[in-house]
Amino acid sequence: MHLHILGIGGTFMGGLALIARAAGHRVTGCDANVYPPMSDQLAAQDIGLVEGWNADQVALQPDVFVIGNVVTRGTPLMEEILGRGLPYISGPQWLRENVLHARWVLAVAGTHGKTTTASMLTWILEASGLEPGFLIGGVPNNFGVSARIGNIREGRVAPFVVEADEYDTAFFDKRSKFLHYPARTTVLNNLEFDHADIFPDLAAIETQFHHFVRTLPANGLIVANGADEALARVLERGCYTPVERFGLADGWRAGEEATDGFSVYWKGDAQGRVQWSLQGAHNRANALAAIAAARHCGVEPPRAIAALGTFESVKRRMEVRGVVNGITVYDDFAHHPTAIATTIEGLRATAGGGRIVSVLEPRSNTMKVGVMKDRLAASLGASDLVFCYSAGLAWDARTVLAPLGARAIVHDDFEKLVAAIAREARPGDHVLVMSNGGFNGIHEKLLAILARSF
Repeated sequence: MHLHILGIGGTFMGGLALIARAAGHRVTGCDANVYPPMSDQLAAQDIGLVEGWNADQVALQPDVFVIGNVVTRGTPLMEEILGRGLPYISGPQWLRENVLHARWVLAVAGTHGKTTTASMLTWILEASGLEPGFLIGGVPNNFGVSARIGNIREGRVAPFVVEADEYDTAFFDKRSKFLHYPARTTVLNNLEFDHADIFPDLAAIETQFHHFVRTLPANGLIVANGADEALARVLERGCYTPVERFGLADGWRAGEEATDGFSVYWKGDAQGRVQWSLQGAHNRANALAAIAAARHCGVEPPRAIAALGTFESVKRRMEVRGVVNGITVYDDFAHHPTAIATTIEGLRATAGGGRIVSVLEPRSNTMKVGVMKDRLAASLGASDLVFCYSAGLAWDARTVLAPLGARAIVHDDFEKLVAAIAREARPGDHVLVMSNGGFNGIHEKLLAILARSF
């Protein structure tokens, strides 16, 4: 079968392309802007990529067009598909019908930590010899790709880990993506307001999670954050699936953090000690969720704990992009105030006496319209210096960041922003770049300037 994927540059659709190719299908695709790491993955698999949305792509004559949620009415190619009555399907529906229907699906949902938790869980299953398939919204460093089909052996139900996103499916299917995933094991990490472009409030997102929970089987398992009030409300609305909670004394709990890791407890009983260099309460919570989910899939906690000792994190999650003259430049996906604050907190634990220089591009739809702007200054408060790229914002970043005083520097000119960061940086600094997009290749540009400046 020949699939032509519209929106192939996104993490989900690009991952789906890799899976379809591995399943033996011919795959091509199009998008307006494809950047690493997805562009590198597609090129490595020799997947044909067309730039833009021109209508003449129908001449490729695929068996089906797979439509990403970036595609809207009015897009020339989509209008041509509709006008000719050509076959099309959403990405999540294609995944369900062609891959997930025969797998033990482990779905990881929540506002924060989906990518990291899904990556931890996948690595635990891999290290335990289960050879899982996966589709994750990032690139786990243990695997080097964001998706693979996994090893399906006769006589067993092979596991498949999927990052279960609450964002909508397609312009013709406004349900959350995760409603297409037939999960047997489900992680609910946390729940906050986000995606202001499609959800009016937190209650609307809770309703989508409620619909998801009501589709889960009675012989499945929900692993839920026991300290999250929004998730508690979701589960109270109706749940037919057993629930194990993490973050509570009578559930899955992490012991005190040390520089080399933390101990794991289940209902007060010690299960072992995770030995790693990752820091922060968010990483401990993610690990607990992954350990609990893996246990439901047949991996005992001691084995899961040992596997996490060799977990290598995820690209764009506190990823070191380079070190020049003692200045370390990081790349991180944080774009929500909670994630920003958590990321800075984690870096502070490892930065020692060095300054944290935070560089933020408020790029998500929610951030651009300013829904959470009043929380932004506080989320950046632990930084020693803050740079904000303000181009395209519907709100005044200087006013919003005024509580930070002289620590906050705002530019709407990208080149001036990079030059200003380079001027202020000094040996020992930790430059933390946060964006959920490519940010104009800022990491390489900044590292190049720093290399010439010293």
